[in-house]
Amino acid sequence: MTTSVFYLHGFASSPASTKAGYFAERLRAHGVRVECPDFNEPDFATLTMTRMVDRVTSAVARANGPVVLMGSSLGGTLAVLAAQALGDRIDQLVLLAPAVMFAKPGHHLLPPERIAQWKRDGHMSVFHYMHGEERRLDYAFYEDSLRYDAFHARFEQPTMIFQGLNDASVDAKTVEEFSRERRNVTLSLLDDDHQLIASLPRMWGDVEGFLGLVGRVGRVEQVKSAE
Repeated sequence: MTTSVFYLHGFASSPASTKAGYFAERLRAHGVRVECPDFNEPDFATLTMTRMVDRVTSAVARANGPVVLMGSSLGGTLAVLAAQALGDRIDQLVLLAPAVMFAKPGHHLLPPERIAQWKRDGHMSVFHYMHGEERRLDYAFYEDSLRYDAFHARFEQPTMIFQGLNDASVDAKTVEEFSRERRNVTLSLLDDDHQLIASLPRMWGDVEGFLGLVGRVGRVEQVKSAE
């Protein structure tokens, strides 16, 4: 059976991100089916974690054979939540700088005063990397995210995590703590920032082995999201 990899992009990013394209090209060369859902659809302003989790659940339900979730930043958080919810339907996880403490009290990117202003206004502007400009995001995104706790999620799937030591968005110490008590997790700390672009060749070498793709060449298959 063909393995399906779902690449889950990060917050205010898209399936056209550098990392998504890099991994998708190499995975497809091994005959792996790759799908990159676009979580900006139908509208970035109304984005919620629940909408993203539902999107992943629906996509996985359509897949045949083994399923791997590869998530970057908030996409890594989403992969953990989906792995907990879907159990043995997910075979493996690859997490790139997973934002496992996103939207929790004390997160340095969301100080209390910023959250309070967001709530008062009902929305705030965030820089969207796909559009290259600021876009509106409703307060419902933050409110909904409080329903989820990726840091304490219970999942048993073999998991490989890559985390930059110079990451200004995701605290490496938090990711270390997240990984420490989970025997199913292998953590690689890299001399890199949140984007992990400089580490792409190193990460691919590890991922290729982790997924059992070394020496395997297959039919290239490109799959677009059906939603």
